[in-house]
Amino acid sequence: MPAILERSTLLRHTLFALVGIGVLLLLIHNLGDYRNSQLAPIAYTVCAAAGLTMLVGQSGQISLGHGAFMAVGAYTFALLQAKWTSSHPNVQLVGLLAAGVVVAAVFGAVVGVAAARLRGPYLAGATLALALGLPSLASYEKLSDHLGGSTGLNVTSPNPPTGVNAYRWQSIICCVSAVLVLWFLSNLSRSRVGRSFRAVRDDEVAAALCGLSVARVQVLAFVVSAGCAGLAGGLLAIINLTAGPGAFPLSLSLSLLAAIVFGGLGSMAGAAYGSVLVVMLNLSWAQTLTDKLSIHSAKVANNMPLMIYGVVLAVAMLAAPYGVQGALHRLRMLATGTRKS
Repeated sequence: MPAILERSTLLRHTLFALVGIGVLLLLIHNLGDYRNSQLAPIAYTVCAAAGLTMLVGQSGQISLGHGAFMAVGAYTFALLQAKWTSSHPNVQLVGLLAAGVVVAAVFGAVVGVAAARLRGPYLAGATLALALGLPSLASYEKLSDHLGGSTGLNVTSPNPPTGVNAYRWQSIICCVSAVLVLWFLSNLSRSRVGRSFRAVRDDEVAAALCGLSVARVQVLAFVVSAGCAGLAGGLLAIINLTAGPGAFPLSLSLSLLAAIVFGGLGSMAGAAYGSVLVVMLNLSWAQTLTDKLSIHSAKVANNMPLMIYGVVLAVAMLAAPYGVQGALHRLRMLATGTRKS
């Protein structure tokens, strides 16, 4: 690797991002509609999982309610799309997604202020209640007229460029967004902010003695993580063409947590590995297993992904305690003969 790339983290990550976008565009062009319909959910899950791994893995705070932040982003997108028109559809699309990020980040700041006073199971319980309670507000009688009740709000699909069908255009939007999120969080992780996150995670007392405001750092981690989830929610609304409470069940928040644990806490690459697992599990693998086991109960079939999450996480904790990325790093060290210092 050239010396300038070794010295400049920003330049190195930018180069990787550009190469990644190029590879993904080539992949999308050669995939059929069915595979593109699977790639788009993987990409927006990467956005949410990457933000969550920054919160849990690097800041040391746990959240079981990231589906709620995705719901905020999705509803913001749907509400503003119905009221904001633009002569250029791509400008409108970027503006709507940005609005979802900002509103979700503000909501994350509010939650983060409360979370800064909680630790461990108390924080997990509070965020779990958020995941359960927030989507149900859409059915509240004084808000249902504005939020569409249990059916949600309709979203108009962005018009694709000439020669690109809807599936490919959705995949392009989601994949470019995922690469930008990974680029941003990777640079943030190597910055002073990222070092502050890890300092607070490792020892709050020592971090405070070094002059860091522990509460401020923890709130900032929630803001960043919630903003990424808000972007994922906006992308989900584009794919589903609706923003409704049924799209943000508790299982969504649990699947995001399963993704980052399986991939490797604190690792951006691990968030991508885990996202592939949970999305393919929901879209294909769980149904295939249900068919092979001849399970005809709809209740059992619907809960099959959650049962598999539990098995996968248990096996992962025993076989690879640091996730897929940690296992790959260990194999690389063994292959090169290096030892962890």
